[in-house]
Amino acid sequence: MLTTALISGLVLGGTYALVAMGLTLQYGISRIMNLAYGEVTIFAAFSAFLLFSTFGINPLMGMLVVLPGAFAFGYLIYGVMMQPLVKRSSKTGTLEVDSILATFGLLFVIQGVMLVTFGSNYTSYNYLNFGIDILGANIAANRLLAFVLAIVIGGALFFVLTCTRWGTTIRAIAVAPKSAPLVGINVNRTARFAFALGTMLAASGGVMISMYQTFNASMGVVFTMKALVIVIMGGLGNLMGALVAGLLLGLVETFVATYVDPGLTLASTYLIFLVVLLWKPSGLFGKATGR
Repeated sequence: MLTTALISGLVLGGTYALVAMGLTLQYGISRIMNLAYGEVTIFAAFSAFLLFSTFGINPLMGMLVVLPGAFAFGYLIYGVMMQPLVKRSSKTGTLEVDSILATFGLLFVIQGVMLVTFGSNYTSYNYLNFGIDILGANIAANRLLAFVLAIVIGGALFFVLTCTRWGTTIRAIAVAPKSAPLVGINVNRTARFAFALGTMLAASGGVMISMYQTFNASMGVVFTMKALVIVIMGGLGNLMGALVAGLLLGLVETFVATYVDPGLTLASTYLIFLVVLLWKPSGLFGKATGR
């Protein structure tokens, strides 16, 4: 039972970490706090369900449709909604507040579309729903696939951001956005690309979640809050922090659900969040500011 809980916790935590990495990119690079983030995750889950149930396209192939669509959506939203706020914030310095208000409205637009299209009932579909024995624990194949995908996508993102010229550009903007233009970096174009990439990561997490969890049109806010908790716990803008915090959160939720009470999983999430903030307000991997 312990092995099963441990592996299940890592699977859940890997998905959480991947989803949170997208929000880390959006806030760390674009300086936009996106409250509609979880709605994109759930919309992607419904898209995977629709492709599978209507056209017989499995979630892996469905990603080839859903992820480019999510990237294009994020790119469009940044150009239409966020870019005017970014330009205005150069004078007012209120981008975080303005983006919270704007994406709060976007949250209800996306949620309303999902409620009208898919209804309010819980949804799921049967894909790779059979057990695989690992170290004596019986783990569903769809959960293992989701974990492998989270590792592959998260690992590829980490490699690109740490070992490529484009990744260096991204990190330069995250560290010193005002100085980046002095070395020829187009901050606005890079921030727009990072926002779209973050949207695509949210969608990839939604496809994975759809393979092994039930979901409905109103669940987006849950994933937004969990992603925010993970981003703040790990340290704002820190991808490694998001990875560690996501895995930690998945393990805590799984162990609480297995050994204590499933109804206390959300409470345990916020308890570990408060403990980390009291111990280290800047997050596990965040750098303290000022004294």
